[in-house]
Amino acid sequence: MNDITTQPPLAIVTGATAGLGLETAKGLADAGYRVIVAGRNPEKGKLACHAVRAHRPGAEVRFELLDLDSLESVRQFAARLRGSETELRLLINNAGIMALPRRERTADGFERQFGVNYLGHFLLTSLLLPMLVAATSSDSKSEPPRVVQLSSLAHRSGRIAFDDLDGGKHYDPWHAYRQSKLAMLLFAQALQKQSDQHGWDILSVAAHPGLSRTALFDAGVKSRALIGQAFKLVMPLISQSAAEGARPTLHAALGDDVRPGDYFGPDGFSETRGAPKRAFRSKAARDRAVEDRLWEVSCKLTGAAWSSEPRRPT
Repeated sequence: MNDITTQPPLAIVTGATAGLGLETAKGLADAGYRVIVAGRNPEKGKLACHAVRAHRPGAEVRFELLDLDSLESVRQFAARLRGSETELRLLINNAGIMALPRRERTADGFERQFGVNYLGHFLLTSLLLPMLVAATSSDSKSEPPRVVQLSSLAHRSGRIAFDDLDGGKHYDPWHAYRQSKLAMLLFAQALQKQSDQHGWDILSVAAHPGLSRTALFDAGVKSRALIGQAFKLVMPLISQSAAEGARPTLHAALGDDVRPGDYFGPDGFSETRGAPKRAFRSKAARDRAVEDRLWEVSCKLTGAAWSSEPRRPT
């Protein structure tokens, strides 16, 4: 295992091979973190690591295989990390897919947006919890380790359809996306509550990028042809680059004014672009009964145990 007395702090960014995740990885390298680019495409991962090093010469960055489509891949990733690292200072749950035109399933049978965007991250965080807790235990004077969940403006019109989480009764591309991003915001809040109750000393927060020009967004609007055409016309006026869109995430990860359970987004018109500020939460995001129920359901669906005790690699 790496010697934690000489190594810079470790950060993991899921979906960091392009777009917001890659820009987040660059920002964390600037801040002196060792960065793990976690993704499902080794070739893209290699290019992303090169991009981080080109941005920050000397940056310590490496790729690790993680396919959030598969809970087994999540378990294997976590086991490898527990075998090679002792502590984790930052976990950025950034990876996501948007508005798939047709209903698809993950390897475990979940509706794919709910599975990749949310459930995979839920299990991943639970498996890495001992490493997060260890980061506080080894240095009581340091800031608490942080977990940042990527939500979205789309959460505002989302709802958790407990009677149809997999979209089997009625699938709509944007409903599924909005549900997954509302789930991520509820997860950030619930994780903070669990941390407070169990004494994990973790700072759990969320962020959203406003409207950022990424390949993910381009793919998402194609599911609605008319909406896609309209967005092409107005996007230059209301959107921002991926680098600018990563600023709320980086603030949530690094800012010294961040409070437990915070949620950050851009400060511009309707939070579509601009500098980081505390963001608006929908009524659904403030429903504690839904938050608690989602936590329980997610534990059952993924098998997440949420033990802070160190685990041997499997």
